[in-house]
Amino acid sequence: MPLHTRILLGLLLGGIAGIAANLAFAGDPTLEWIVRSIASPAGSVWLSALIMVVIPLIVSTVSLGVAGLGSITRLGRIGALALGSFLALSTIAAAVGLTLVHLIRPGAGLDPDLRTALMETYAGQSGPAMGLATTGFGIETFVRMVPRNPIQAAANGEMLAVIVFALFLGAALTRLPEEKARPLLAVLDSLAHVTIAIIEMVMRLAPYAVACLIFSVTASFGLGLLASLAKYVVTVIGGLAVFMAVVYPLVLALVAGQSPAAFFRHARVVILTAFSTSSSNATLPTTLRVTEQELKVPNEIAGFVVPLGATMNMNGTALFEGVTVLFVAQVFGVQLAIGQQLLVVVMSVITAIGTAGVPGGSIPLLMMVLGMVGVPMEGIAIVLGVDRLLDMCRTTVNVAGDMVTATVVQRFSGVRRGTIL
Repeated sequence: MPLHTRILLGLLLGGIAGIAANLAFAGDPTLEWIVRSIASPAGSVWLSALIMVVIPLIVSTVSLGVAGLGSITRLGRIGALALGSFLALSTIAAAVGLTLVHLIRPGAGLDPDLRTALMETYAGQSGPAMGLATTGFGIETFVRMVPRNPIQAAANGEMLAVIVFALFLGAALTRLPEEKARPLLAVLDSLAHVTIAIIEMVMRLAPYAVACLIFSVTASFGLGLLASLAKYVVTVIGGLAVFMAVVYPLVLALVAGQSPAAFFRHARVVILTAFSTSSSNATLPTTLRVTEQELKVPNEIAGFVVPLGATMNMNGTALFEGVTVLFVAQVFGVQLAIGQQLLVVVMSVITAIGTAGVPGGSIPLLMMVLGMVGVPMEGIAIVLGVDRLLDMCRTTVNVAGDMVTATVVQRFSGVRRGTIL
């Protein structure tokens, strides 16, 4: 049975078991113990095993990708193409989200009692996020992009800093004579292959780990909260679905010159992995492998665009942030002027670039956007109960966007490998 089929089966079985357990034993101490001590830790260990190889994978693949381009001039052209695609897609995503939230108005009819209960339940979780939101994005973000100590940056999980270091490393290799660059290139190439081998080992456990992750979520929350916040959930998921089913196919067909059907056929294992892990970073190894081997994007393009996209290309997050800001504003009766809504679009795009590619990584920065437009930041507590599901959905759009961008960059970079079949 193919891996993506087994992952999907794990998702279904874990979700069904979690909902059944919630319906039959909601509030039971034994169920809470199973979630807290067995299911959630098992899923977290698997997730950590995937994230474990992200730093060496980024350093090796980005460095090799840049070195493979052969010149700083070529790197600049490909970098401009990638960043232009990231910004264009994220802006479209935020605009789609705001359009839908105006049409559906999901926050206009939320039960005040439910709003109060959610605020009380999740206030403790939103507190730490608010502290991060005040410093999560700003001039310091750009200062930290160039690390004083790349090892410390890697230990702290500062992905942008690690990518910048890898870019410098790869660029420096292009300026060295071949005989001096060859030993380090061989080490980086070997490191990339070793990390891929580790990933293949970890992915064998994916169906079981995914079942544990989904069981933890559904057993804890069930369907009650989803039913209460249905309009908000439908708005976000509907926007993400429109982006995935309409915008990406149009970009693939009209801009990248590729078959959307073939693209999604090859990308399905990546999409399932992204959905189950809610992490662009954890999905990165699989994304990189599929982009190179299945989508036929040259190694030097994929090794540069995909790791960069895992940190900077967050189309689904931009859409989610735009919807959530206006949703919370509607819940609290805050009327946002056109200028404020344009600011929401701009800040959704900018903060999406600074979002950590891990589950819940967008929450601190989202709170900052709420505060900028005069919406109570404590309102983020309203959506925390369903954020896990929405995080899973928006991560699939984020990761698919990395692969779409890679095919676009390939077409206009002058580097050719082949058409997706």
